Amino acid sequence: MHRIGVAWLAWELSRSAAWVGLIAFADLAPAVLVSPVAGALADRVDRVRLTMVSQGVIAAEALTVAALTATGGISIGLLFALELVSGSAASFAQPARQTLIPALVGRDDLPAAVATNSLLFNVARFIGPGVAGAVIAAWGVAPAILCNALGQSFASLSMPWLRVDAAQRRGHPATSSLLAETLEGFRYVARHPGLGPIIAFSAATSVLLRGVQEILPPYVERLFGRGAESLAALTACFAVGALVSGLVVASRGRLAGTTRVAVLAILAQAAATAAFVATGAFPVAMLCAALIGAAASAHGISVQVLAQTAASPAMRGRIMSLWALVTRACPALGALALGTAGEAFGLRLPTLVAALLAVGIFAWGLSRMGGIARQLEAPKETP
Repeated sequence: MHRIGVAWLAWELSRSAAWVGLIAFADLAPAVLVSPVAGALADRVDRVRLTMVSQGVIAAEALTVAALTATGGISIGLLFALELVSGSAASFAQPARQTLIPALVGRDDLPAAVATNSLLFNVARFIGPGVAGAVIAAWGVAPAILCNALGQSFASLSMPWLRVDAAQRRGHPATSSLLAETLEGFRYVARHPGLGPIIAFSAATSVLLRGVQEILPPYVERLFGRGAESLAALTACFAVGALVSGLVVASRGRLAGTTRVAVLAILAQAAATAAFVATGAFPVAMLCAALIGAAASAHGISVQVLAQTAASPAMRGRIMSLWALVTRACPALGALALGTAGEAFGLRLPTLVAALLAVGIFAWGLSRMGGIARQLEAPKETP
């Protein structure tokens, strides 16, 4: 809800697709610098406490944006600065929260738990904008952003209710400097014959395909000549697709074939994205949005299941921080590129080019799919 509210607010303040892209970039781009360090920190400090603090900062930022918007004190520059704060805090929250999953369930249930968590995250990522669109159409931007402040506050205050074994609240005692452990995480992924390729594949395709979802308002107005009501309908289609696809993927109940799902979903997402901008008919665009949501959800759930189950327990925070780079920084870069190119060439042509490039990345992933699957889907030996 916050993300679509802020995007619409940026559009109202600037009427510039480039500024909308910059605001999305401000929220997501801090992951580039912060996430690797946040992952190393999550492997050595109290993960529950780190999650509480970072989510509290996000709540405070959302409350500030909502109050300034309601009183007319917001500007595009101030919004950019505040979103940098929120994006930095979220980069700490994500790996800390995700590394708690293995502390809440047994090893045999870990793939299902990871899939369920990822399903909730991906579905919320699409349902939230749908709800936000309806709220914005009825009452304006400020109430939509205020909902994030309330939600993040509850999320932070409810963390102590989790029954987490004391030994699982931390990854490991500090063995070297924070920077050294951060670099160790990069080396671990780069050398891993399965994690390295699948994360690189996901990163490249996220840059090319996920930017559309981050800057929807300009697409709604410029391609289809519609307003906030249609934005709500379009984002609801993303939500429905993500929900149906997520339920199917999460209910598979097995690791075998997960790599195939992750790779093939990108081809489907590229095709649906190309069709979304190629059509001038809004009902067709709604169908394409549902397909984009379904493909993105299937890919995101599958890759996170593979990463969580393959990662060494001592490295899990750092692996999840790199996954945060994929899910936050890469879409931000894509949004910035599409917004900037959209000012010069219109939104349709740059998006079609990005979809075509994503098909090329898919072909590379398809050629590596068998080797990745052998590394990430092989049964783990019981200690």
